Amino acid sequence: QLHLVESGGDLVQPGGALKLSCTGSGSPFEYYVIGWFRQAAGKETEAVACISGNGRSIYYSDSVKGRFTISRDNAKSTVHLQMSSLGPEDADVYSCAGLEEPYSDYDVHPCTNAMDFWGQGTRVTVSA
Repeated sequence: QLHLVESGGDLVQPGGALKLSCTGSGSPFEYYVIGWFRQAAGKETEAVACISGNGRSIYYSDSVKGRFTISRDNAKSTVHLQMSSLGPEDADVYSCAGLEEPYSDYDVHPCTNAMDFWGQGTRVTVSA
């Protein structure tokens, strides 16, 4: 059982930057794909970025490519999502989720919300 906790959500001005963190416990972190997802009220859950257990495979949605960077530190059981050039369209509840990899060197493409474990979410607000 992988337990995930997000942090870092905040109010940020348009054009600003924010870093989210997802910390895992309860199971060997390096065996899990970790993804960041967001869902605004009335919208479908969007897979924003995903990273494989060894960090070699990374996925970004077209809406964040070039602005967001996902990274992981397995020694600290943490995945970060560095977000920049934030706009009102990025305001959402961001959740991290974990999927146990069926094999090593797992390719995270495509990244979907078919994940095994979910955190509670952290809210990002973009407003002047």
